[in-house]
Amino acid sequence: MRKACKLALKQQKFGCRFLHQKEVRLLGRLVMHSEQTFRNLVGLFHLKWGRYSPKESERFKYVISQLTNIQCRQQLYYWKLSVEVIDMCDFAVGLSRQLNGSIIPSERPNHMMLEMWNPLGIVGVITAFNFPCAVLGWNACIALVCGNCVVWKGAPTTPLVTIAMTKIVASVLEKNNLPGSIFTAFCGGAEIGEAIAKDTRIPLVSFTGSSKVGLAVQQTVNQRFGKCLLELSGNNAIIVMDDADIKLAVRSVLFAAVGTAGQRCTTCRRLLVHETVYEKVLEPLVDVYKQVKIGDPLEKGTLLGPLHTRTSRENFEKGIQNIKSQGGKILTGGSVIESEGYFVHPTIVEISPKAEVVKEELFAPVLYIMKFKTFEEAVEINNSVPQGLSSSIFTRNPQVLFKWIGAQGSDCGIVNVNIPTNGAEIGGAFGGEKGTGGGREAGSDSWKQYMRRSTCTINYGNELPLAQGINFG
Repeated sequence: MRKACKLALKQQKFGCRFLHQKEVRLLGRLVMHSEQTFRNLVGLFHLKWGRYSPKESERFKYVISQLTNIQCRQQLYYWKLSVEVIDMCDFAVGLSRQLNGSIIPSERPNHMMLEMWNPLGIVGVITAFNFPCAVLGWNACIALVCGNCVVWKGAPTTPLVTIAMTKIVASVLEKNNLPGSIFTAFCGGAEIGEAIAKDTRIPLVSFTGSSKVGLAVQQTVNQRFGKCLLELSGNNAIIVMDDADIKLAVRSVLFAAVGTAGQRCTTCRRLLVHETVYEKVLEPLVDVYKQVKIGDPLEKGTLLGPLHTRTSRENFEKGIQNIKSQGGKILTGGSVIESEGYFVHPTIVEISPKAEVVKEELFAPVLYIMKFKTFEEAVEINNSVPQGLSSSIFTRNPQVLFKWIGAQGSDCGIVNVNIPTNGAEIGGAFGGEKGTGGGREAGSDSWKQYMRRSTCTINYGNELPLAQGINFG
């Protein structure tokens, strides 16, 4: 794989570097070029970028989707997610014309107040393996239309995707006579991420990954008074109330828990079922789990591909051991498949919500199922874990529905009703609370994190009245 990456890099003339550990010092030089580019072009290039990138990115859709499927081992029906960056470019085009601030009435005569939003400078983006293009798009497209330069470190296990995406961006910049240092990418290990986190010339670092690593990134960035945008671990629950549409709920749980082999931050990991419909949910769910087609993710009809790496499969095996040691009962699955590739059986576990293993994110297709008696108990279980990314409830009761999305309900950043925990749309802000990091990416007003706000007061008169009626001399 490394040879293939080096060959690809030699054949292309664009801003992607494959750095050894001893070569990390080169990152500083490239960041310096990005900083100089920002100072020379600040505010001048963002509309051009937005206007051209959707069309250019479309040309590479097939290549990007295939590389993502091969390197991430995702099923073919996820190819649209792998090229979600195209949709983000479209979204960013319109957004670039709406980066407006407020006009605030002034209490002083012949004065006005307004907000100005200006670019930060350089935005560092560190992405994970599972959605190497989509997460880049959520960050880079918004950062660029806000007038920033971007320094991107892709996952070390998906270098070909990093190279291909950088080529697409470079072609857009080149056709618009813009310097390549507007967008710089790196292939490498943790040392690259550490260098980005420490670099004082990068005022914002967006990190996607585990809560453990994210906390370390945040601490490093905070030490230099930089900003962090964190999208970390999820431990997402689906609640099935006694009045729920059972068929709809079972279909949603299957997609949310088994899709992408449980390797997405919004995967459903906990299923909370009202005690009166527990068997009605469990029986059909176990049946469909046993029918899931496991195999080559590039083959049509495959619903479950392999885990990403050998380490991922080893973590699955360790997780199953911990589950059993804490009283968990394996209802289906719970074992690896002895074959070429890192395949495992999709697993359903009956376990107490108080078990310590339930509070951890096991990045694999393992679903914990548990009973509850009341809505209040379900909410308590949902909110009892350290993470706070996504959640969903299945109910037809408006009273329960509005409690769920309100202050008495879920404490997550994504709170759904009658749909799975995954499959977020780009128009809304994506992110979570607590151990998920608190950051927001993609839509709504997430763009504000990629800019700095200035409150401006303008005196257009000849007097100097002071605020709050103060009289000074």
